[in-house]
Amino acid sequence: MSIMGTAVSGLLAYQRALATTSHNISNAATEGYSRQRTLLETQNPYMLGGKYIGQGVQITAIERMQSDLVNNQLRSSTSNNSYATVLAGFAENVDLVLADETTGLEPVLESFFNSLQDVAGDPRSVPNRTVMLNEAETLVERMSQLNRVFDQQRSMVNGQIEVTVDEINQYSKSLADLNNRIVSDYTRGSAPNDLLDRRDQLLSELSEKIDVSVNQQDDGSVSVFIGNGQALVMGATANALVADHLSADRENLRIGLKTSAGNAPIDVTRFMSGGEIGGLLQTREQMLDGPQNEIGLIALNLATQLNAQNRLGLDLNGEQGQDIFTLPPVAVNAKTTNTASESPTVTISNVSELTASDYRLSYDGSNYRMLRLPENAAVALNETVPGSGIFEAEGMTIDTSAMATPPASVPASGDNWLIQPTRFANSGLEVAIKDPAKIAAAGAITAEPYPLNAGEGRIVSARAVDADTLDLSRVVLTFDGTDFTAVAEDGSSTVLVPDYDATTNTMTVALNGWEVEIQGDMVAGDEFVVESNAGNGGDNRNMLAMADIQNLRTVEGKSTIQGSYNNILATVGSQTRQAQISRDSSATLLAAAQAQRESISGVNLDEEAADMLRYQQAYEASAQVIAVASQMFDTIINAVR
Repeated sequence: MSIMGTAVSGLLAYQRALATTSHNISNAATEGYSRQRTLLETQNPYMLGGKYIGQGVQITAIERMQSDLVNNQLRSSTSNNSYATVLAGFAENVDLVLADETTGLEPVLESFFNSLQDVAGDPRSVPNRTVMLNEAETLVERMSQLNRVFDQQRSMVNGQIEVTVDEINQYSKSLADLNNRIVSDYTRGSAPNDLLDRRDQLLSELSEKIDVSVNQQDDGSVSVFIGNGQALVMGATANALVADHLSADRENLRIGLKTSAGNAPIDVTRFMSGGEIGGLLQTREQMLDGPQNEIGLIALNLATQLNAQNRLGLDLNGEQGQDIFTLPPVAVNAKTTNTASESPTVTISNVSELTASDYRLSYDGSNYRMLRLPENAAVALNETVPGSGIFEAEGMTIDTSAMATPPASVPASGDNWLIQPTRFANSGLEVAIKDPAKIAAAGAITAEPYPLNAGEGRIVSARAVDADTLDLSRVVLTFDGTDFTAVAEDGSSTVLVPDYDATTNTMTVALNGWEVEIQGDMVAGDEFVVESNAGNGGDNRNMLAMADIQNLRTVEGKSTIQGSYNNILATVGSQTRQAQISRDSSATLLAAAQAQRESISGVNLDEEAADMLRYQQAYEASAQVIAVASQMFDTIINAVR
């Protein structure tokens, strides 16, 4: 090659190097742009006179300065930070609501139990009774208010899930389109650097929404996977996500994956993790479903225990007490694809055994099976009578018998139902008693020994124990040296075998829904009278028992009412703090990952300015060589004229 050709190769090479530098400078502030570098190498020399003579320079590639490892780390850090930011934001809201005196339960619970103590102190006081009912109304309204707050937060989470799913679908479609263009450009022999930058930027933005796994393919395309290996993008094909009620849950949206086959979406909610989607799903499960169920469990325990105790006493009119609160029915929702037209009937049989969980009841064609959610733990179903279709499980009675009775359609294999015994208890609870005189502060029965008894037996306690069978008719108990004979007002008699406690020398006899404890030595012929306590408005025994519910470990048999709420506060507070720490630490890691990428791919304007000056000088020198070569050529031409 001539001197002219060598100089032209330099001129062209440095012209393109200057163009690359100019491109870097122009995109210094472009998000996701990776610095490019012009790679030069010598052209093959040629032999002349036994010597190799150089033929100038050539461009081998326009290199994109980036690291797949660093980009993967950046996407992971981005996903973790988005997840923690969403979770921390909602957690702070829930923590504030539960702990605040104007919105939390602690102050109204304390005021309500104080009102019970006031009625116990003066059971005849109508003002005290009125205050108690007012405090009950305040408590019910505060629980309903808390439920509305949870519903509002849940609505916000569902709305953000829908928006985020739409954004993910847009990103996946754009990635599939870019894959198609990139593969086409690779077939032409060079890497489309700017398109690759755009794709990496889309992947980074997608990782804000959900945790992704990216696999580079030989043809230059990438495959994008989410969750547990579900394919979101494969080459030029994008699978769409959908947010819908894919289960029996009418409140929470689930996430499904549509496939190119056009079948019904596959529920992949449990596999979704990281990014905004992961944070939203974790928020819903950890900060909304859990606390809302637990507060509902508190409401059911409080109302059920007070109802039961009030029914064991007498009101100011001398009548047996009734329920103070009206309890909501247990929520049972069928999956939309169920064959059965009916749902099982679920009632609470033992509130102390009830948990703050949701349950999924399913039918496999011959047997029912129940799982406790969200951990999917198997729950034993104990059929009360073989073949009855009525089961007992964790404080609930589940009656499936009506589903097999015409005109109901028989359940088919795969049918399932979501049972939520506590979720909506807060909003469905109501105060049933409006008349303060209906508060049953007095004990239902009274018992006394005959004054002429020869023995030393004395009444330790006399109380109602079964409101459903309670009979307040007058009964005379006569001791025969071993057992008692109970004689009713109509003359009928019943022999009662007492339970004897040798430690306290106490005999306990039970009849007609009541129980009497007699302590001390007795002789045959001693008699005791058991009768209604009506007319004794100053009696406060039943109200003392109601007030003592504050100290009973009724919630799952482990916690008191207030203690359970404090446990919720402690748990939510701890989770909120963990979320805040995770948010702050992930932000630091994200900044470090961004800085690491910038160190490799970022445009340094000082460096580009230096390169531009260097390339400019080389370009000018190549131009000067051309000028010199031209002068030499002219000199030779003139010499031979």
